[in-house]
Amino acid sequence: MPPIIYARFLDFLREELALSQDSIAIAQRHFERHPSSFPMLLWQYGLITLEQLDRIFDWLENASHPDCA
Repeated sequence: MPPIIYARFLDFLREELALSQDSIAIAQRHFERHPSSFPMLLWQYGLITLEQLDRIFDWLENASHPDCA
């Protein structure tokens, strides 16, 4: 994920999903050690619901194709 999209993604998590910085930091630490899907890490750790996970994937899809939104 390009740095600018990653920064916007973190803003989305904080502002739209109301995730705490601590929750995001937990997933970030694991993500750095074991790269995989960041949204899936949030869900696996119980930090987001399946509905929120779906919203994240929708956001990521729109962020990767801004002209299609």
